[in-house]
Amino acid sequence: MVTRGESQQAASRERRPELDAMRMLVVVGLVFFHSALVFATEGDFYVTNAETTEVITVIAGFGVVWAMPLLFLISGLGAWHSLQRRGAGTFAKERLLRLGVPLLVATVVLNPLPQWLRQRSSGRGHDQSYLDFLPRFFDVHVEWDEFPFLVQGDHFETGHLWFVVLLLTFSLMLASLHRWLPHRPFRRLADRVAAVVLRRRGAVLFPAPVFAAICAFAGMEEDYAGWHRWSYLLFFVAGFALATDIRFRTAMRRDARFASCAGAFLFMASAPGFITADDPFMGSTPLAMVSRALFGAAGWCLVVGIPGLLDRPHRQQPLRGAFPPAFPPASPPTPTTRQRVRRYLAAAVLPLYVLHQPIVVAVAYLVVGWSAPIPVEYVVLVTVSLALTLTAYELLVRRTRVARFLFGMRIRS
Repeated sequence: MVTRGESQQAASRERRPELDAMRMLVVVGLVFFHSALVFATEGDFYVTNAETTEVITVIAGFGVVWAMPLLFLISGLGAWHSLQRRGAGTFAKERLLRLGVPLLVATVVLNPLPQWLRQRSSGRGHDQSYLDFLPRFFDVHVEWDEFPFLVQGDHFETGHLWFVVLLLTFSLMLASLHRWLPHRPFRRLADRVAAVVLRRRGAVLFPAPVFAAICAFAGMEEDYAGWHRWSYLLFFVAGFALATDIRFRTAMRRDARFASCAGAFLFMASAPGFITADDPFMGSTPLAMVSRALFGAAGWCLVVGIPGLLDRPHRQQPLRGAFPPAFPPASPPTPTTRQRVRRYLAAAVLPLYVLHQPIVVAVAYLVVGWSAPIPVEYVVLVTVSLALTLTAYELLVRRTRVARFLFGMRIRS
């Protein structure tokens, strides 16, 4: 029988490459997602094509229900491991540098461009130059009731960096609680919950009604990928809690198929309401609230199911009494091509996230003027945007120490 201590040791010992793969999948998928919004009938993207289609709304909705929640869950998992290694103080400093610095740099350097292109594409005489537009973008004030998005303005926005704002806020909140709150009660509670989740099939889905209630009663915010901003805190905390004991991982892997099927079914059940309700995101009609509740429950089921389906644990040495090899290798093995690609992309996640949306909007501004079918414009938009994003990362970010620091990457020795 595996003890609590052994479960915690196992949970903290193994690197999980599928989590890096999922993070990269979501970030690269955002190029496809934001490119699709150019052709969506609903919504208010920066640049909109003359010809649109409602099909984009349904397809984009299925990505919204799980993609960003999954990023926050994975971030919570990583936060637990980071706190165990570094402690609360060092963890907070590291988060401020690796999230706060790129947030500030991108807000100043990159974020004005999409807003300027929005103005120019509106077709109402907005021919102001970029340099003349910049003072309008930085005409800001503080609104405390929008916490943590305190800086507001008529043209200012955090844009796609809302994820970085929330992740930094949640990380600093976690560091404060981790330093001052007693740990023993939390560990005892986690041990009891892990035992129940492992013993009872489907118990890992019990938080689904909580997310359903938040979506139904607090509403959903289009500016933050459809979810209410504080819903993401629960995904982040859930990831932190799931990392504390390997039994949670075992339960997620065991129940992955059921969770994925349940999530897909609940999302499909919510779709008619989002299409037909007058205000599905914030409306108080029964149809809108039920649709949001189904959406919230679907999100948790998919966030449990997708990592569980992709989880392929490596063969582990026994937790106790393991013998060292008789003839240890003289040098570490040469990384395979797959391992090198995975490491390259894992390090690129945050810079690619920061870079992608301004590039997508700039390319879309040029593409929407074409008289070509939507599929052709979309393929060109995705291909060019993805190529430019990867090129910008490789040539402008990855190769210099200063640029790596400014975009939240580790400094190579």
